[in-house]
Amino acid sequence: MHPTSPVDVKLRTVGELTEVMLNVGFQGRKLAEAVEVWTRMVKENVTIFMGLSGAMVPAGMRKLIAFLIQHKLIDCLVSTGANVFHDCHEALGNSHYVGTHKVNDVELGKLGIDRIYDIFAYEQKFEATDWIVNDFAMTLSAKSYSSAEFMRLLGEHVEKVGGASDSIIVSAYKHDIPLFVPALCDSSIGLSLYLAKLSGKDVLIDHIEDIRQITDIVRGSESSGVIYIGGGVPKNFIQQTAMAIKIASGGDEEYGHNYAIQFTTDSPQWGGLSGCTFEEAVSWGKVRERAQKVQVFVDATIALPIVVHAIAENLGLSKDI
Repeated sequence: MHPTSPVDVKLRTVGELTEVMLNVGFQGRKLAEAVEVWTRMVKENVTIFMGLSGAMVPAGMRKLIAFLIQHKLIDCLVSTGANVFHDCHEALGNSHYVGTHKVNDVELGKLGIDRIYDIFAYEQKFEATDWIVNDFAMTLSAKSYSSAEFMRLLGEHVEKVGGASDSIIVSAYKHDIPLFVPALCDSSIGLSLYLAKLSGKDVLIDHIEDIRQITDIVRGSESSGVIYIGGGVPKNFIQQTAMAIKIASGGDEEYGHNYAIQFTTDSPQWGGLSGCTFEEAVSWGKVRERAQKVQVFVDATIALPIVVHAIAENLGLSKDI
């Protein structure tokens, strides 16, 4: 125990600010602890798994995630299909727009504008992206792919068509970072594959193979850490690797992640996974009892820009920002 240190006002870098925040209270300190633990994971060569949920790409977070991939600040990404679709959309030259939540949605619908809280997008442009993904699917062999295999091929295609170097899916392809989307059908990419199926091209996504592939990555890691942006399917898909290892070994092999960070606005008392604590995960064996655990109850669009910039400074990557 030691005294708190009130934050004084002076010119500082982001990294210097988060270091000062280690001596304040509440979620400010938790944010600073997240920076500290994430930096330690990279320095100690821990295999880092990131779960990405929510509408992070429409909200403007895609270049931050791409930066993490390009500089190997994460080793495996598990995302919702929606985030990948919106990333493809922007990589192909389209945009999301700053709007407002105080709007007549009936009028927006008449104008062909889709709303994600205070972000707008043109439905017609979304449909054009759907067809680009559909046309790509039509070129594939009619067989089963893990979602990571499909994403690698789609990333290669998006690079050729759009050429965006700041894309999540293109960065994952170019830097050989596995990108899993375990609920791919719950997205516009899933709809594109449905369109391909209606046209006679049966491209199947084998999510059971997803489990095998990501579990093999975990099993082959000397030490692993998890970072969750929100919760949902990406969080559980990564968490359950520990259970998969235990089941496959007949209970002889135990595994729990050594480090765990989450940025979420959900609360644990409702019983949902997105808000559940890492202490709860310990009861399942998904996270080790002595793991470094930091949960920050904060909007990820506030936390990510601060945390990524601070980590980049801590690791001497500021020149690349």
